[in-house]
Amino acid sequence: MRAWAVTEHGKPLQEIELPTPEPQGNEVLLEVTHAGVCHSDLHIWEGVYDMGSRGELRMADRGMKLPLAMGHEIVGRVLKCGPGAVGHVKPGDHRVVFPWVGCGTCAACLDDEENMCGNGRSLGVYQNGGYATHVLATHWKHLVAFDGIDPGLAATYACSGITVYSAINKVLPLPAEEPIVLVGAGGLGLNAIAILKALGHGRICVVDVAEDKLAAARAQGATDTVLASDEGTTKRIIEACGGPVAAVIDLVNGTQTARFAFDALRKGGKLVQVGLFGGEMVIPLPLMPIRALTVQGSYVGNVKELRALVAIAQKGGLPGIPLTFEPMDQADAALNRLRSGHVTGRVILTAL
Repeated sequence: MRAWAVTEHGKPLQEIELPTPEPQGNEVLLEVTHAGVCHSDLHIWEGVYDMGSRGELRMADRGMKLPLAMGHEIVGRVLKCGPGAVGHVKPGDHRVVFPWVGCGTCAACLDDEENMCGNGRSLGVYQNGGYATHVLATHWKHLVAFDGIDPGLAATYACSGITVYSAINKVLPLPAEEPIVLVGAGGLGLNAIAILKALGHGRICVVDVAEDKLAAARAQGATDTVLASDEGTTKRIIEACGGPVAAVIDLVNGTQTARFAFDALRKGGKLVQVGLFGGEMVIPLPLMPIRALTVQGSYVGNVKELRALVAIAQKGGLPGIPLTFEPMDQADAALNRLRSGHVTGRVILTAL
């Protein structure tokens, strides 16, 4: 198999050859047809997370080894099945691959909550992922049929889709006209707008630093948009929403966004932190009990949420997001375009 891999952090991806895996047990080998380029790939490529005053968290310390084919938004065609997968999928089946896999044996994994496993083995992070000609799914249950959905769009559901779906589920139910604030109008933000609309939510306020991203958010269905800047962002959010808000989902989650998001909450409000931009958050502790606030992290999603999200899309209630298609050998160029902020929606790498 060929892979477009990280061989040295921060350096251009390299095309390399690797042994094609032979599926064992419940494993399934797929030929990759589509792979999304996600913002979290930038952190994996750089090999480090900004931990604010606590320094840096290095991917090597989390168990990542190079070379690595990134890519965790994967759609592929089944080529071979391990003995335990026979009868569940067959060669030729086109499937979305759930990438957030765990050890497979702990209580979380057995309950299909593998994203909560303490020994994660996620595809594109700890195992080779979708920036390659082939990918090995660790279990047939991680493969989700998506009949009737564009495969490029279906690929986005494996990360940006279930990530925001899981975060949204942490703030709902709310009245349909209660503003929900989304910080960030990239692939995550646009999918979040689509999912909120599909769930019947009517008031969606999106915050971003770029006017073109806010224009895309309005085209996707955002009812209100706010241009973020160094000063006054909280005030503009409150003005746009008619008062402090019940829920903010921070898809960026940097030092600045965390502060203005927290300050925009009403009494009893909830901030759900999703993004990995980095930094730290300083909270005036008396405000937490005085205003009965909640700050909650949300890490990707589980395979149950992927199945539910695909089902919503198959019913026709989930509008697509802007997609740009590039051949797989342009993975490095696509990653750098994303890094420079020149991507609206999602870049999808396709088989050569």
